[in-house]
Amino acid sequence: MNDFSITWSAHLPEGSTQVLIPGGLSAPDAVCNGVAVTGGAVRQITEATTGQTVLCVMPEAPDLAVRWSFTEAQGSYPEALFTPHPSRFTRTADALRAEVAGIAADQTGLARAVAIACATAERFTYGHPAARFNDGHDAIPALGCGLTEGSCVDINTYFLAALRAAGIEAGYVTGFFFPQEKQGRCEDGHCWVLTRIDGAVQTWDIAHHLKMGTRDIRPAPNPKPGFRAACFYGMGLDFPDLGLCAVKALIEPACLNGATVLRPVAPEIRLHRQPAGMPA
Repeated sequence: MNDFSITWSAHLPEGSTQVLIPGGLSAPDAVCNGVAVTGGAVRQITEATTGQTVLCVMPEAPDLAVRWSFTEAQGSYPEALFTPHPSRFTRTADALRAEVAGIAADQTGLARAVAIACATAERFTYGHPAARFNDGHDAIPALGCGLTEGSCVDINTYFLAALRAAGIEAGYVTGFFFPQEKQGRCEDGHCWVLTRIDGAVQTWDIAHHLKMGTRDIRPAPNPKPGFRAACFYGMGLDFPDLGLCAVKALIEPACLNGATVLRPVAPEIRLHRQPAGMPA
C-alpha cells in the first residue's frame, strides 16, 4: 500500500472571515486518513443533509495551507452518497423527466445509463459561462436541442438529475484531478458522478470526454490520463451552524465573508505520492 496526500495553499482574499474545507472522503481505491490545516483556528462542523465532517477555519494569517492524507487501500463510498436531498440543484423539473423518458426507454441498467450519458454530452459544450443553465430555476430544467455551454459542475448537475429521473441510483462527488501532463499539479477542484447499477458502482466524467473530443461516453475512473481523489460529496448542502443553506457544492476550500464566496487567486494544488510510512 502507498500513501499520498493533496495540498492546497493560497493567499486568502481580503475580507475572508472563515474557510470551509472538505473533511475528506474514502473511496474503493483510497482511504482518507485525515486533514491538517496551517494558518487558522479549526473547528469541526457537520453538513446537515449528509452528515459529513467539514472543517471551519478562522484565519489567523494571510496564507492558509491544507493537506488531505490518504492510503491506497480498499475503502468504500458511504451509503448516504446515493441518497437524494431535495434542493434547487437536485430537483428534476417535469420537462426534464419527460425529456429523459424518451432516452433509450427500451433499455435498462448500464445500457440506459450510457444512453443518458451520451445524450447529456450531446447537449453540452465544455466551458465556464457567466450564467449557468439552471440559474433562476427551482429545479433542473430540460435542455432540449442545441448545445449549452457548461463546466463539469453544470454538466454533472444535469446528468445527475437525468439519471435520478430515470430511476438510476447516482451521486455527485467532488475532489481533485491531476492531469498526467501537469505532473502532480492542478489549478482547481473537479467533480464527477457515480452510479450504482445491479450492485456495482460506475464512475462517469463527461467533461473529460468532451475535453478529449468525444461524446461517446463510457464509465471510466479516468477517461483522461491522470490521477483523481475524492474529498466530499453532495449538492444543495446545508450548514446550520453558519446560517448557510442550499450551498451548491463544496469542491475545494471555500473562503467566505458571511454568505459571500471569495475566490483566492491561483491557489497552489499539488499531489504528493510516497511509499507507506514515509513522510510526505
